[in-house]
Amino acid sequence: MESSKTRPRSFEIHMVTAADSPAFSLLRWALHRTPVVGLDAEWKPSRKNHHQYGERDGGGGGATSAPGHMPSFPSVSLLQIACRVRREPSDPAVGESPVFLVDLLSVPLPALYELLKEMFVDPSVLKLGFKFKQDLVYLSSTFSSQGCHPGFDRVEPFLDITSIHHHLKNQNVGKKVPKETKSLAAICQEVLNISLSKELQCSDWSCRPLSEDQILYAASDAYYLLEIFAIFQQKFITEDKPLSSPTELNVSSATVGLKEILTESNICDNVLRIKFCKASDMVKSSALSGHIPLNVFISTIVRKFGEKILLKESDKVPRSSGRKAKRQSSLNANHKGQFDSVGDWQGPPPWDLSLGGDGCPKFLCDVMVEGLAKYLRCVGIDAAIPSSKKPEPRRLLDQAYKEKRVLLTRDVKLLKHQYLIRNQVYRVKNLLKNDQLREVIETFQLKITEEQLMSRCTKCNGSFIQKPLTTEEAIAASRGFQVIPDCLFDRNLEFWQCMDCHQLYWEGTQYQNAVQKFIPVCNLND
Repeated sequence: MESSKTRPRSFEIHMVTAADSPAFSLLRWALHRTPVVGLDAEWKPSRKNHHQYGERDGGGGGATSAPGHMPSFPSVSLLQIACRVRREPSDPAVGESPVFLVDLLSVPLPALYELLKEMFVDPSVLKLGFKFKQDLVYLSSTFSSQGCHPGFDRVEPFLDITSIHHHLKNQNVGKKVPKETKSLAAICQEVLNISLSKELQCSDWSCRPLSEDQILYAASDAYYLLEIFAIFQQKFITEDKPLSSPTELNVSSATVGLKEILTESNICDNVLRIKFCKASDMVKSSALSGHIPLNVFISTIVRKFGEKILLKESDKVPRSSGRKAKRQSSLNANHKGQFDSVGDWQGPPPWDLSLGGDGCPKFLCDVMVEGLAKYLRCVGIDAAIPSSKKPEPRRLLDQAYKEKRVLLTRDVKLLKHQYLIRNQVYRVKNLLKNDQLREVIETFQLKITEEQLMSRCTKCNGSFIQKPLTTEEAIAASRGFQVIPDCLFDRNLEFWQCMDCHQLYWEGTQYQNAVQKFIPVCNLND
C-alpha cells in the first residue's frame, strides 16, 4: 500500500561510464565550476585480512591476500564526486548539486588520471571526505595498476567530515579531534536529521549493473558531505562579523579563491543548527545579501580548519600484521563449529507450537539488515527493529528472547556472544534485499499468500484496521497528520490505517507495483 512521506532534498545523479560520454564532459565542466566537492569511493569488500588503516564507514575490508601470496589493496570500482557548481545563464542545464558516479570498471583510467590529479591538488577547490585517506590509498593503487604512475599522493585543501562534526559540537576551536569518531550515518542523523542506511556498504561493488539501491546509496554518501559542510558554513555567515573588513572587498575580490590568504577574521564559535534542506540556500542568500563572495567564506574556513592528506611511500605498500593474522586464524578455527551450528539455521524457531509459541513467524532485524525488515513487512511478516538505535548485544538478544523472535543479522561477532541461546540468531548470507528475503523465506519455510502482501505497516510493523475507512473517515484521519492529495479522495479508493502509528495507506500504482515485485520472490506464481 502507498503512503505519503517526507523525502530528502533531491539531487541529480550522473553515471559516467565512458570517456567520450556527455556525462564525462559534464563532470569535467563541473570540476571547473565548483569551489567544493564531496568525495567517496566503493570497492568489493573482503574480510580475509585488514591492513594498517582498518575499516571506514563505507566500502569494505582492508588489504587482501590469498594463501601464500603477498597482500594487495582492493581495486576501487566506483568513485563518487558531488559538486556544488556556480552556474551562469549560458551553462549546461544541470542542477546546482550534481553527483557523478564514475564507473572505474568502464572508464579508461588514463582518461581520468590527469583530471583527478589536478582536482586533488587544486587550491581553489576544497575537498570533503569521510576518513578519505584509505580511499586515496586504494585509488592510487588502482590507477597505478593501470599504468597511471605514480598514482595519487596528495589531497589539499581537504576537510574531513569528522573534523567538521567535532568543530560543530565544540566551541573550543583548538581542541584536538578525538581518535574515536562517529560514523557518517551517525553524523548525518545528528546534523541533518537524515537516516543514512549503511546496509549496502558491504555489497559487491564490482558487479554490474549496479542496483538502484546501490546507486542511490553511493550518491547519498557523497552528496550529504556537501550538506554537512553547508551547515558548517552557515555557522560563520550568520555571525555579526564574519570577516574583519567586509566593506573593503572590491570588485576584483569577487573572484577570490582558496589561493588567497585572508586577514584575521572575528568569527564566533557558536553552533547554529538549521534544517539541512535549507542550509545551502541560506549560505548563498546570506553571501549575496552581504555582498561577500561565497569563496571568501570557504577560504576563511580553509585557512582556519583546512587539512591535507599526504601519502608516504610506506602508505602505498599493503601489509598485514603477522601477529594479527595469526590471532585471527586461530579465532576463526576456534569458532568455525560455532558459526556452522549457530549461523546456519537448524530449527525449530521460538514461535513453533511445540515450544509454546503462537505459530506466527516473528523476526528482529539488526542495523545491518534493517532494509530486510521493511521487505518482510511488505509480505505480511512480523519484523521488528531494535528498540534503541545502538543496542548492546545483550539487550538485542534479550529483546529477541522476550518477544520470541529470531534475530536476523550479518554481524559475525554477534554469533560469538556468551549469552547466545541456540536457535535465537540467524546469519543472513545474501547482500541484496530481494535475495535476503528469498533466503529467509526458504530457510524458515515461510508460507506467504497473496492476501498477505502489503498487509502490515512498513513504517512501524503494526497491523491494519479490520475494515477500510470511508472517504470521510480517511479525510478526518489525515487532517493535521498526513498529507494526501485531494484527487485521491475522488477515485473511490480503499484507505487503510495502521492501528499503532495511524499511518494511512491506499491501493495505488505503487501498491500494484509492489505486489507484482514480491509475487515471484514469494513463489506465488507456482
